[in-house]
Amino acid sequence: MNVLLFGATGMVGQGVLRECLLDAGVSRVLSVGRSTTGQTHPKLRELIVADLFDLSAVREQLAGFDACFFCLGVSSAGMSEEAYRHVTYELTLAAAKVLVRLNPQMTFVYVSGAGTDSSERGSSMWARVKGATENALMRLPFKAAYMFRPGFIQPLHGVRSKVALYRWIYVLARPIFGLIKRLAPRHVTTSEQVGRAMLVVARRGAPTPLVETADINALR
Repeated sequence: MNVLLFGATGMVGQGVLRECLLDAGVSRVLSVGRSTTGQTHPKLRELIVADLFDLSAVREQLAGFDACFFCLGVSSAGMSEEAYRHVTYELTLAAAKVLVRLNPQMTFVYVSGAGTDSSERGSSMWARVKGATENALMRLPFKAAYMFRPGFIQPLHGVRSKVALYRWIYVLARPIFGLIKRLAPRHVTTSEQVGRAMLVVARRGAPTPLVETADINALR
């Protein structure tokens, strides 16, 4: 399987990249982003693109892939809805529309979030925008499209968030992670499990296109 990975330097993307490189069934991984992952591996090639809204210059290099794991994302804190929609909905759809033309048999996996609003009419701005993004992706003619909605993700194997506040939260939560998992097992997963679950749905699919945390943990 050939995998295209957007957002490999973020916390989720780091975990997904690790699992792709460890998986014997993955032949090659092309990481697409604004910066390098800093990793070297026989399976891995990196494509640095300054403007991810315009993939025309690298279009030919994006063909021939079986799956795309789209892990790009930003926090909505302090952003207007217009700005957040621009970097969430518009950027994701700009890339997806290019990919679906080049790889119509591709499985597209998008990292959304727990609490996403499929109605697009709720009071939470980020949830509305994520919901609109999910709905638009599911209308594209990919072979299949899955929306991952993880809740709390425990970073493992050296994976760390790029956001300083989140790093502190994970450090503080580490000693009680076992307790959190016991109290709320349907809302907690790990970076390792998210990556493995993506590979499972790329190969075999999932019962529903909306993949919640409990579904992520059940995928083996």
